[in-house]
Amino acid sequence: MKPRVLSGIQPTGSLHIGNYLGALKNWVRMQHDYECVFCIVDLHAITLYQEPAELRRKIEQTAAIFLAAGIDPRISSVVVQSTVAAHAELCWLLTCVTPIGWLERMTQYKDKSAKQESISDGLLQYPVLMAADILLYKANAVPVGDDQSQHLELTRDLAQRFNAQYGDTFVMPETKLPSVGARIMGLDDPTKKMSKSETGSGHAIALLDEPSVIRKKLMRATTDSGTGVDFDNMGAGVANLLAIHQSFTGWTDDQIRNHFAGLRYGDLKKTVAEAVVAGLEPIQQRYKEITADPAYLKGVLREAAERVAPVANDTVRLVKQRMGIYTD
Repeated sequence: MKPRVLSGIQPTGSLHIGNYLGALKNWVRMQHDYECVFCIVDLHAITLYQEPAELRRKIEQTAAIFLAAGIDPRISSVVVQSTVAAHAELCWLLTCVTPIGWLERMTQYKDKSAKQESISDGLLQYPVLMAADILLYKANAVPVGDDQSQHLELTRDLAQRFNAQYGDTFVMPETKLPSVGARIMGLDDPTKKMSKSETGSGHAIALLDEPSVIRKKLMRATTDSGTGVDFDNMGAGVANLLAIHQSFTGWTDDQIRNHFAGLRYGDLKKTVAEAVVAGLEPIQQRYKEITADPAYLKGVLREAAERVAPVANDTVRLVKQRMGIYTD
C-alpha cells in the first residue's frame, strides 16, 4: 500500500499564489505517489469568530480551488473536516491525555493570544485537534510549513504518550516530510511570508484575482533602491519576484540569470505578471467550470467523506477500547 499523507488548509481569507506554489502544486504531484487526504479544516477556522454564511462560502470555494489546481478526486480525498465526526471525537479523547503545559508552550498560541483581549479555549486546543487530524488517518507523513512544525512535534509527543499509557495504538508520523514547494513572500513586505490573514490589498495575489488586478499588484510590489536586477547585490523584493517567476515557469537558475540580469524593475514586474497570469488562467477556468455545477462539488465532498470515514471510525473505536470507554 502507498504511504498515507494528510494535509489541510483553513477556509479563511483568500487562497493565494503562496498557497499554490508552496502547497497545492506540490500536492498535485504528491497524489500519484501517496494515498492523500486533503482537509478543509473548518473546525480549526472557528477558533476565531467567522461569519457563518461567509465561512460556508469559503469552504465550498476552497474545495473548488483544490480541484481546479489539479487535485484529482478519483485518487485523492478532498474532505471537509467537520463532515467526519471522528475528528472532533478523537480531539476530545486526546485532550484528556494532553498536559496543559505542552499547549501553553506552543509558539503560535503565545503569539496569537498576546494579540487578543479574549482567548478561546479552542485556540489553546488547536494543536490537539491538529494531532487528531493526523493520527485519525494513521498518516505516515504530513507536509507542513515551518510555522506548523512545532504542532507536528506535539503530535508525535501525544502519540508516544498515549501509546505508553494505553498500549501501541498510533502510527508515528514521520518528521522527514515530502518536499514542500517555494516559500513566497509578501509583495508589500518581502521579509514576511505571504499570508491569508494579512488584509493589505497589495500583500498577496489571490488565485482568483483578475489579470488586471494581478498586474496592478505586481507593478506595486516592493523591490529595493536599485534600478535593475543585480544578482550579486539583490534585495529580498527582487529575489521574491524572481522566485515567483521561476516557480510558475519552471525555468532553471541559468535561464533566470541570463534573462533577467540587468533588467529594469518595471520590465521585471511586467514579465513576472505575465507568467503569473498565464499560470493561473487554466486554474481560474477550471474553477469556473466546477462552480457552475454545485451538485458536482457536493458529490465530490460527500464521496470523499464516505471514503475516509471507515478509517477514521476504526481509529476512534480502537482508542476508545484502549481507554476503556464503552463500545458496542
